[in-house]
Amino acid sequence: MGFLDSFGALVSSIIASIVLLVFAIASFFVTVFIVQVGAGLAGYSPAGDFVVLSAAILATGAIVAGATPMTSLSGVAE
Repeated sequence: MGFLDSFGALVSSIIASIVLLVFAIASFFVTVFIVQVGAGLAGYSPAGDFVVLSAAILATGAIVAGATPMTSLSGVAE
């Protein structure tokens, strides 16, 4: 039964990785839209590569910040 349990854990890990990758891509597309609209509202018309670069930096920061445990900042001991 140990083989089936480990196989199930492997499959669930692969599915979780795929779901997280899809959410990361969706987050990137939303961030590209927000950066492009924000630049347009500010009166700027940046090139596409700068929009993608800034969206990539913002999306990466959001993903890393969401994955980082913040328990040390809250002052609550586990």
